Amino acid sequence: MNPDVDIRAALITLLRADAALSAQVNRIYDGTPDKATPPMVIVGEGIGTDWATKDRPGRELRIGIGIEDDRETHSRIGAIMPLVDAAVQGLSGTVGAWRVGSLVMTRSRLLRNGAGRWNAVMDYRVRVLAA
Repeated sequence: MNPDVDIRAALITLLRADAALSAQVNRIYDGTPDKATPPMVIVGEGIGTDWATKDRPGRELRIGIGIEDDRETHSRIGAIMPLVDAAVQGLSGTVGAWRVGSLVMTRSRLLRNGAGRWNAVMDYRVRVLAA
């Protein structure tokens, strides 16, 4: 199994299964949609690097999760961010053939774009070893 694919799919499943988050956004997307109505959550690109030990394969994955909103204030997106984080922090144990070693939000950004929309990006580092 591919840890990049397995972990990404598990994160999307966790986000879509969260009732509180689903009540606040129109949809949770796997990648950037062509057309969508905010507020929405987008599981963006991932980067994987080697995190193996002497005797076990492992990967360090960096995955960005974006939130887009069309309100003039950051109040709604600010309320969505902790819901996303809580859902992501639920990733633990064994996922496919991989055991989650650690999961950390490495940074977050809240910004307003030129079109008057608020965006947030939450970057996570997930380290896994073969189960």
